[in-house]
Amino acid sequence: MDRKQLVIQTLAKAKKYQELARWIGDRETVHRILDLVAKLKRRAQVVAKPSQNRIRRRARQIWQENGCPSGRDEEFWLQAERELRETEELARRTVDGR
Repeated sequence: MDRKQLVIQTLAKAKKYQELARWIGDRETVHRILDLVAKLKRRAQVVAKPSQNRIRRRARQIWQENGCPSGRDEEFWLQAERELRETEELARRTVDGR
């Protein structure tokens, strides 16, 4: 599973739990569910945050998927960087409620 899918699934799970909390009358249970929601959202942001190592690994995957051509390292690096930044933005928008 790629990083973007993991972020999407984690955020979907957080949303589901948040909606579930609306139907529960016990305050302690609601509080625990909302704590879990916050934890899932933080986890999604951490997973989505690009790092040099994550960009490098993704660029290598893209390079391999394209048959290991020479001379296109910058292209694959930029693509990997763009993909990871898009995933980070998705997590940020969802967590911020935009």
